[in-house]
Amino acid sequence: MKYISQLILWLMGWKITGSIPPDIKKCVILAAPHTSNWDFIVGRLAYFTLGVPVKFLIKKELFVKPFGGILIKMGGIPVDRGRRNNLVDDVAALFADHQVLNVVITPEGTRKKVDNWKRGFYFIALKANVPMVLGFVDYKTKTTGFDGVIYPSGNFDKDFVLIEAFYRTKTARHPLMFNLSPENQK
Repeated sequence: MKYISQLILWLMGWKITGSIPPDIKKCVILAAPHTSNWDFIVGRLAYFTLGVPVKFLIKKELFVKPFGGILIKMGGIPVDRGRRNNLVDDVAALFADHQVLNVVITPEGTRKKVDNWKRGFYFIALKANVPMVLGFVDYKTKTTGFDGVIYPSGNFDKDFVLIEAFYRTKTARHPLMFNLSPENQK
């Protein structure tokens, strides 16, 4: 899959920058902006190319034949968005069961425009005592990859200032759908 993914990204004109530091064996990877199904495709091709094993949260409705089995083999973890559950606790507990675990989370939680990011990614990292790696897709530069590591301090607002500053430099496939665009500022 590595070479096939590398070829597909090259044919599409995408390049990969950065990496997860080699000393980080467990982390939550933020995947943003997320305004298109193409974000998943480009990101997943990049993970295959880099040989980064990942798990990712995805709505349970997509786990139907024939895609369910494929999604699970690719690292998918079904999420029931229609009911309240202990998703933070459940995902944080996964880290105790693995020596190497990278969980990809789209903080927006959807491809639609949202006013606020969901905070679960932060509390999963905090509870599991793992860093957050800033993963991205940037359609302006056709670049995807990683650029930065944040260890949660326990103060979401303080840490989110750093996260937000980073993602302000990235261009979504549909910029008006990305919640950090100027139209969405307080």
